[in-house]
Amino acid sequence: DQWHRIRGGDVDVVVGTRSGVFAPLDNIGLVVVDEEQDASYKQDETPRYHGRDVAIMRAKRSGALVVLGSATPSMESYYNASNGRYSLVSINKRVMKRPLATVNIVDMREEMASAGSEVVISRQLRESLSLRLDRQEQALILLNRRGYATAVLCRQCGRTLECPNCSVTLTLHRMVKKVRCHYCSYSLTRPKNCVHCSGQFLEQVGFGTERVEAEIGKAFPKAVVARFDRDIVRRRGAAELVLSQFEKREIDILVGTQMIAKGHNFPTVTLVGVISADIGLRLADFRAAERTFQLLTQVSGRAGRGILRGEAIIQTFHPGHYSVELACQQAYKPFFDAEIYFRQSMSYPPVVAMVNTIVRGKTLGVAMRKASELASLLRASPGKFLVLGPASAPLTRLRGESRVQIFLKGTKRREMREALLSALQARPSLRRYVTVDVDPLSLL
Repeated sequence: DQWHRIRGGDVDVVVGTRSGVFAPLDNIGLVVVDEEQDASYKQDETPRYHGRDVAIMRAKRSGALVVLGSATPSMESYYNASNGRYSLVSINKRVMKRPLATVNIVDMREEMASAGSEVVISRQLRESLSLRLDRQEQALILLNRRGYATAVLCRQCGRTLECPNCSVTLTLHRMVKKVRCHYCSYSLTRPKNCVHCSGQFLEQVGFGTERVEAEIGKAFPKAVVARFDRDIVRRRGAAELVLSQFEKREIDILVGTQMIAKGHNFPTVTLVGVISADIGLRLADFRAAERTFQLLTQVSGRAGRGILRGEAIIQTFHPGHYSVELACQQAYKPFFDAEIYFRQSMSYPPVVAMVNTIVRGKTLGVAMRKASELASLLRASPGKFLVLGPASAPLTRLRGESRVQIFLKGTKRREMREALLSALQARPSLRRYVTVDVDPLSLL
């Protein structure tokens, strides 16, 4: 119905998600991409388009103005602004000149040395939560990991419960008494004995939002604590209900994943706590520091949006990492300068363009043979680009298939695309096993 209204010329302004960029407007004058750095603009299924880039090209072809809005711009957009390709417009003050939240870092190495290895909530965060509850103010707690425990470990044989389809451990969800894979959704009831050796001593290792919610509820039994993650909001209407209750101040402390990090405006939230701020830094992805900086900066901005001064407490094992330090200072330009030096040194985007080619197979050996054949064809092509690999993907097995990667790096996307098309046309039997992602946002 909306599509036909737009097509018929009855609509002047279209507001939409990623696919809204294809709205059938005839005379576009302005395209606004809000939170342009958000990874959700990239579709991870065919066609693998990036909504922001489509918006830029559509505006260009229509002679329209495009505005990319962000408190933490993507490296690509700021790089284009710094070299004059885009015009940079900066807003250096908060609305009504309200001050930024005060940010404090808690070194969890010291915390564990004094409180033990099982500590989840630091003393400083616990004291700050107590203070907010006394003042009848609200708090947000971020942990970008779902579930109760990240793994179930057998003390007898030392092995963990693993997904049979993916090369990951199963996450314990205590509420439903199941262990689950967050990639293929495989699940089973939490076993009482080890599936490998029948040992009876199963330990819960690591923690997620479900555990944090339980720990806070135990520490503050009179507080109303709720959780906001994919496990909760998958039920119809659940997301709106939780946010509505929080806005009405029926919830004191809201624990969530990155879903709470941006886009929300709760004036009585004066405290933001970040548990395990460095989770993303451990990923085998060159964008890890950028994502960590963006997430910490965005979530810190949820505190103190009203007349009350805000505070953010960041718990981390890497307090000296530049992405953590500069996020705490809300210093985007120094972060960009540090990160672009790394990208230039290692020839990563946005300095060069990149194509991630994934070859799948029933076994790793089969996938590697197919990938080697494809890599040989690419190296024989005339284009001036670098071919890296093949090598096993960080997630070597996913949804029952083994995965091998080939990276292409170069300054001309067209050359790399044409080389891949030519190679796949020469070996049509490979096409159904190959996924090509131009300008990938994830390398896992």
